[in-house]
Amino acid sequence: MGSGSSPCASCKLLRRRCAKDCIFAPYFPPDDPHKFAIVHKVFGASNVSKMLQELPIHQRADAVSSLVYEANARMRDPVYGCVGAISYLQNQVSQLQMQLAVAQAEILCMMQPEPHELPAIHPSMVDCDTKSMLLSGSNTSDFSDQMPQFLSYTSSNNTHVIGQQDPLKRESLWT
Repeated sequence: MGSGSSPCASCKLLRRRCAKDCIFAPYFPPDDPHKFAIVHKVFGASNVSKMLQELPIHQRADAVSSLVYEANARMRDPVYGCVGAISYLQNQVSQLQMQLAVAQAEILCMMQPEPHELPAIHPSMVDCDTKSMLLSGSNTSDFSDQMPQFLSYTSSNNTHVIGQQDPLKRESLWT
C-alpha cells in the first residue's frame, strides 16, 4: 500500500494489491478515484506507468497534473483535446483584441474635432493659370510641383485633404 492502509486509486481500479513502491500511489490518492479512472481510460495504466518511470521524481507530479488535464480535455473533445481549448481561447483573444481596437478608434474619433469640410470645386473656381497649365500638358515634370492637389490621404490621427490647412497647424501644406 503506497502511503497508508488503503490502496491507491489506480490499484483499486485495477483490482490489484498496492505495493510499497507503487508508482501511482503518490499521485493518485485513494480519496480521488476519478482522477486515475479518466487518465487510465485515455492513456492506459501501462503507458502512464512507463511515462512516470522515465521521468525524474521531482517532475512526476507535474506530469500527472498534465495527464489529468489532457485526459479531461480528451473526454470533452476526443479529436483535438486541450489543443482545441487553446485554439478556442486564442480565437476569443483575437476577437476581443479586434473589438478593443475598434472601441479605441471610436474613442479617438470622438475626441478629435470635426474637420472643416471643403466646398465642392466648380470649374469656375479654378483660376486661368491652372486651367492653361492643365490644358497644355507640357513640362509634366513641373506639373506635380505647381498644380494644387485636392487628394485625400489618411494619417494615423485623422483624414486630411491636401491643400487644406489644419486649423491647429498654421504652416502651409503646399510644397
